[in-house]
Order: sequence, then C-alpha cells, then structure tokens
Amino acid sequence: MRFVWAVAAFVLATVMIGAGIAQRTIFEGPKTETAAISVEDEAPYILIDGAVLNQLPGTQTLRAQAEGDLFASYGRTADMEDWLADATYNHVSLGKNGKIETTLVEADTTAAPTEGDTATDPAAGDAAAGDVAAGDAAAPTDSTATDDAAATTGRNPAGSDLWLDEYTQKDLLIAPLQLPEGMSVLVAADGTAPAPSKVTVTWPLQTSTPWAGPLIAGGAILMAVGVFLYILGIRHVRRRRGPRRKGLPLPVTEPIDISMIDDDDKGVISNQAATRRAVAGGRRAFAVLPIVAVSALLFTGCSADAWPQFGSSPTPSPTTTVIAPEGQQAPAVTKAQAERILTRIAATVADADAAMDGDLAETRMSGAALAARDTNYKLRSQIADYKAPDPIHAKPLSVILPQAYDDWPRSVIVVGADEESKTSSIMVMSQADPWSDYRLSYIANLEASTTLPDLAPTYIGAAQVEPDSPFLSLAPQDVAAAYADVIDKGESSEYYALFDADGDQLRTSIAEDRQRRLDVFNQTANTTAVTGNLAFAAKAGTQAPFALQTVESGAIVAVNIDETDTATPANPDAVIKNNPTVTALAGTDQSSTGFTTTYSDQVFFYVPGPGSNEKIRLLGYSSAILEAKVIS
Repeated sequence: MRFVWAVAAFVLATVMIGAGIAQRTIFEGPKTETAAISVEDEAPYILIDGAVLNQLPGTQTLRAQAEGDLFASYGRTADMEDWLADATYNHVSLGKNGKIETTLVEADTTAAPTEGDTATDPAAGDAAAGDVAAGDAAAPTDSTATDDAAATTGRNPAGSDLWLDEYTQKDLLIAPLQLPEGMSVLVAADGTAPAPSKVTVTWPLQTSTPWAGPLIAGGAILMAVGVFLYILGIRHVRRRRGPRRKGLPLPVTEPIDISMIDDDDKGVISNQAATRRAVAGGRRAFAVLPIVAVSALLFTGCSADAWPQFGSSPTPSPTTTVIAPEGQQAPAVTKAQAERILTRIAATVADADAAMDGDLAETRMSGAALAARDTNYKLRSQIADYKAPDPIHAKPLSVILPQAYDDWPRSVIVVGADEESKTSSIMVMSQADPWSDYRLSYIANLEASTTLPDLAPTYIGAAQVEPDSPFLSLAPQDVAAAYADVIDKGESSEYYALFDADGDQLRTSIAEDRQRRLDVFNQTANTTAVTGNLAFAAKAGTQAPFALQTVESGAIVAVNIDETDTATPANPDAVIKNNPTVTALAGTDQSSTGFTTTYSDQVFFYVPGPGSNEKIRLLGYSSAILEAKVIS
C-alpha cells in the first residue's frame, strides 16, 4: 500500500509542477506590446504626444530606425511646440477613438527667431549656421518669407538647453523612457534630412501567474512525500524477507572480560561500528539530497508575480511636502537640466578664457558678466601677467532656484561650488527664447559666512519679482542706487539703516581700496603744491536687476553697480599719468584733462518683505575693472 501512495504522490507532484511551469512558459503570453507610428508625409521632425506614450501603463521604449545619425529628446509639450513653431513637423497624437493619429503641421514663419535673438552653442557646428539662416529667411519683415516653409529647416535639435534629456545614436536609436502627462518626445535626424519613418513605442505587459508558485511548491512537497513513502515501503519489504522458522540451538557463551581485551582491539571494534553508522547516515543524506536540490531549483525560478498577493498594499510613510501656489507656472528647468546647462556654459567659457575670444564668450554670457570678461581679454592681450578670470563653478550645484514661468525670457539662480578652493559662486542664467541657449548674466562669489534664505524646491520654482514691486522692503529697481549711496555717504546716507552692515565685506573692501588708491595718487600728484584731484562715485549700473521670490515673501535680488574714479589735474600745466592697466584700456599713459576709470560690481542681496524686522543682507559680490577713458 505504501508503494501505491508513493506512486500517486509522484504522479500528482508531476502534474502540479508541470502545470506551474506551463503557466510560466507556454501559457504565459506576450511580455510586451508594440505600437508602430506611421508617417506618410516627410518632415524633419516628429513630435510624439505624452498621451501616446501613456496609453499603456509602465515604462516606454522608443525605437527609431534610419540610416545615419538619429536624435530623440523629451521635454514639456508646450516648450517643444514653441521650439517647433517655425518648422514643419509631424504631430503624433491619440485620437478620440484611442487610435494613434499623425498630422502634418505647417511652419508658422512669423514665430521664427531673428539673427539677433538666437545664441547657438559653437559646438553645434553647422547647426549654428542653420539657426542664423533660419532667422534671416523667416523674419516677418518681408512678406515673401512665408512662401518657403523649408527655410526654417536645418536647425539641429542636438545640444539645445530646452530638452530635459536627449539621445543620439546611429542607424538605430533605442531610448528607454518613463514620461508623465504633459511631456512629449521629439524625433529627428539632423533637422535637415527627413525624420526616421520607422518609429515604434513598446510597453511591458503585466503577465502575472499567481498560481504558478503554489503549484510548483505543492508539487515539490508531494514529491518529497512520495520519496518518503517509497523509502518506507522498501524498508517494510526488507523486514518481511527475514527468517520465519526457529534456528539450530547455539552453544552457551561465556561472559567476556572486557578488561582482557587490548586497547587496539577495542579501537577496531569501535571504528568498525562508527564506519557502519557513517555509511548509513551517508545513504540517508544521499537520499534526501535530490529532493532538496530539485526544490531549490524550482523555487529559484519563481519571481514575485508567480505568487498570489494577499493583504493591502503598503502605506507610504508621510513626508514633508511643499505645495505650489495656485496658478503658479512650471519651473524653467529641472535639477539635472540645470547641471547639464551650467556644465556646457563652464566648458564654453573656459575655452573662451583660454583663447581670449569675446565672441565665443558671448554665446554663453551676457550683460555685466560678459562686459567684465571682454575687459579682461583686452587687458590680458596687452599685459602678459594680467590675471585670468576665475573659472565657472559648474559642479556640484548646492542650490537651484528656477523661475516658475512658461514663457520667455526665463531664468534660474544657481549656486556652484569648487571643492579645491572651497569657494562658491552664485549665478543667474537666462534664456531669451526657445531657440537660444542659456547665458550667464550675473556671477558673484558668495561670502564665506553667507546663509541663504529659505527657498522653494527645484521642482516648484519661484516667481519673478517685478522691478517696481512694492511687496519688498525696497523695490529691486531701487536696490543698486540705494546701496551705491551707502557706499559713497556711509552712515550719512538715507538708506543706511536698510542695509545690514554686519558681514558686509564689499563696503569694507571698497573703502579700503579707495583709500589705498588715493594714497598712491597723492604720492605722485602732490609735491610742493597740489597738482591733481581724485574723486570717487558709485551709481546703479546699466544692467537691469533680477529678483526671484523666497519662501518667506522676500527675494534674492541681483544688481549691477558701477564705481567711478575720476582723476583730474589741478592746474593747466599738470598731467595725469596712468598705471599699466588704465593705460591699456585708455590707449595713452598720460592726459592733461584726466581719466575716468569704471569698475563694475555684480552684487546679490536678500531683500526681506515689508513686514519683516530683517535688513537687506549682502549675499555675494564680484568686482572687475570695466573701462578707462580720457576725459574730453
């Protein structure tokens, strides 16, 4: 009977294990689903809506196939549509019936960038020339510009600061994606050739087999039970084969005196017994080993989806969240995007610094930051040992505060650190339009003891504060002039009480530098009589202020301040002589009318709200000579 039960257990175990394996193999079904995107009309770009990518749950895998270089990028749908506004492209969307539809969108040439608006990365090569040509051809000043929609093709999308991420491969492009609603994908070749016509999107399918695991596990248990019953059956048969009649009488044995047995003999007897026990144990272990091995192999092939899921899903632990104000627009950049943009800026500016190329620097800098660089290049070209400007600190970025704005121009404030020098820089990057690259407009060194105010998270961003905003203790447009007045007048200034003097190294350094230059000037200008005068003045610079709101209704404000030194002779017979720096900028080493030297300061402040007890606090600054000229 034991053999019957063992055979039954073997048969049932085989059926269960086979059924479980079949669920994971031949009955499992497809693991992915693929949708092909058909394109009838050739165009240099294909825009795939996020709704197409999210029609099935899970990650998406985009595949595009064509000869040559292929490009794909993703970003916010509105941004991509703005970038494509002046181009002809195929728009892939999800129709009302749930089917994928492709529509050819004609170019709106009135939206094309002009030559002056577009700033391309020089690394883009031919793309830069394409941008300028597109702007010239599509400018709305000529009514014939709308006749040829192809005039805007040729703009290579690779390297644009607008994309959240991009992929470039040859012949076959495979891009793993996981995009939410509101995002879209751009597919192209080089902006001139037609976009690849073979494009597919693949999603993984959930192929759960919850009974495969229990069937295989139950089969393994039954297999073990069958083996156990089979062993019991064999043992029972062996016992039944023993002698059933009485044996012959045996002689009476005498008791054995163990003490008379040598130790060697006892060892032999003991070792023989131990050997028999070891052999018996080994046989039992050998019998159990296949069962354990088979079970282990079966269980290793069962993943979590091979088991039924009981109970409720785990509840996430609460975390601190920041809710964006109602109606606030999307942040200009993401954290990864800001890091990539600043890395590109740092690389381009480093090349410009090495070559002293102002045109190259202009592709990634503007305003006061660019003016200071141009002056430095001019001085270094004439003074061999003149110091080069500090490099851009691109990584790591400790602070990223993007402007929450859907239109252009848009900006972001970042703080980059240099681990070697242990210094940090605060910068403003701005993008003029969808086709332009971000440029540094302000850059300053952070004070060592600077504590930044509370800022909104990167994924929310901050609203820009208008220059004439009354919701700060001082409007951004008035900060530069007020601080310049404090520099000139000190405690006599009407604005002195608004600014925090503790830790303000800029005022201290300006006062010390003015006194040093005045002492040097007096040593050369004064003999038996006064032959020259040196006057100092500060005023608001020409660059417009920029301000982003902080969490506590204050703002980080970046301003430009110009410091002017005016050296004039005291009598008609005297002349003013210059140092090498001023001589290089003014073009002459002496003048009978005098010289005006201008220094440019880029300054960042924290300006609190009107109801705060805090004062306006200096965050960081940088100073550089801007120009020198002869007084006419």
